[in-house]
Amino acid sequence: MQETTILWADDEIDLLKPHILFLNEKGYKVKTVTNGTDAVDAFKSDYYDLVFLDENMPGLTGLETLSEIKSINNDVPIVLITKNEEEPMMEDAIGSRIDDYLIKPVNPKQILLTIKKLTENKRLVTEKTTMAYQQDFRSLGMTLNDNLSYQEWVDVYKKLIYWELELERLEDAGMHEILTLQKAEANVQFCKFIEKNYIDWLKNPDTAPLLSHQLFKKKVFPKLDTTPVFFILIDNLRYDQFRIINPIISEYFRLEEEDTYYSILPTATQYARNAIFAGLMPLDMEKRFPGMWQNDEDEGGKNLHEEAFLGDNIKRMLRRDCKFSYHKILNIDEGRSLNESVNNLMNNELNVVVYNFVDMLSHARTDMQMIRELASDDAAYRSLTLSWFEHSPLLDLLKFLSQKQVKVIITTDHGTIRVKNPSKIIGDRNTNTNLRYKQGKNLNFNAKEVFHIRNPHDAMLPKLHVSSSFAFAKEDSYFVYPNNYNHFVNFYNETFQHGGISLEEMIIPVVTYGVK
Repeated sequence: MQETTILWADDEIDLLKPHILFLNEKGYKVKTVTNGTDAVDAFKSDYYDLVFLDENMPGLTGLETLSEIKSINNDVPIVLITKNEEEPMMEDAIGSRIDDYLIKPVNPKQILLTIKKLTENKRLVTEKTTMAYQQDFRSLGMTLNDNLSYQEWVDVYKKLIYWELELERLEDAGMHEILTLQKAEANVQFCKFIEKNYIDWLKNPDTAPLLSHQLFKKKVFPKLDTTPVFFILIDNLRYDQFRIINPIISEYFRLEEEDTYYSILPTATQYARNAIFAGLMPLDMEKRFPGMWQNDEDEGGKNLHEEAFLGDNIKRMLRRDCKFSYHKILNIDEGRSLNESVNNLMNNELNVVVYNFVDMLSHARTDMQMIRELASDDAAYRSLTLSWFEHSPLLDLLKFLSQKQVKVIITTDHGTIRVKNPSKIIGDRNTNTNLRYKQGKNLNFNAKEVFHIRNPHDAMLPKLHVSSSFAFAKEDSYFVYPNNYNHFVNFYNETFQHGGISLEEMIIPVVTYGVK
């Protein structure tokens, strides 16, 4: 390991010789000076991993020396050592961006602990995190072989995301690769679980997890009282993306309930989001709203009637009047316009806002080379989502709402997965274009690679023709046609898609916040 070098400036440095010898014995190289000017000169001429500054030195004070050193290299940690415990002094020091401070007299163990914290923190964190994941890796591996319940699958997925975010901070490609393989194996087992249980869930709702069409009934309507509820749906937001924006939201709100639900199949906006607002499965929507429900082969937009679906859902479930609003935000100007008029919404019981940015981001990543490069993998995709959120009108809306007596529910309609494995399929010209599910007549595919629902009515899905069926891509596969196989692979490989079966697409966060 490279030797750690320390610059120590103190006008009484001779009194600190025992400390210096102690650090030398521990393997640290310490350069000593007796004033701020010499400290600045030494810092200019050599590289140091850490600087100790006495606060009260003749000539340049500790804080003045700190300022000079920060202007040369802002990244080197600096520790101020002082006899002064007065609050204004501490505030000045913190405002000057010190990394730590110690009160005289200091003892060698204090010094050693500070050095380790500031210079070896990254290594120690890496070692501890890696060791902890290695222990959890074995536990997770054994768990995946169990006959898990739907709640246990939620727990597994959350744990995998926890480790993905933890290991992302470390420069350890080997551990990240191990996690990626374990996540892939989890998805293999999860897809088997869905194939085995999904149809039964629809037949026996009492034994099923919370599904898309029950979201308002179970999670929204019970919260309607004298306090306005803002239901915010960020289209296509995965659980990992939620985890990275949650700390920002939590600065302004108190987290009251963090839960999950399972997206229905197909995990596509046309089906999953319409089901949320209608409170009905797609087959029932087709029957109840023959003039509004759009099937895959129908012309026109598939999500044009969410407000009407919601209004009908409210009348059926609440059996009373409920003043509500619905807004769909497709661009930054619409977001700002909503924020300017939000005071007008405070007399509503329920306000629904659909934000389409993340969904558009995933599609733009497929179509635009620049976005592909910016969101080259899951970590970059999360980073891009965080950057959008931090500068979005949505965050401005949340800041405003945090000053009011409201409840906020944040969720999404489905997730997305980065696809890597092409799966060949053949269908007629009316087969839909989604890469993660196909609906059509006489579909031809490798049966091992898909979840095939021969009778769509079994999955509460519309049946367009006598021989229509649904085929769902599993894990990280995507459908390609044999006659243009290379084009599809070159264009769509490593893009983010939705509509099929995976942990990322189906396990959905639904979170309730209250004002602090």
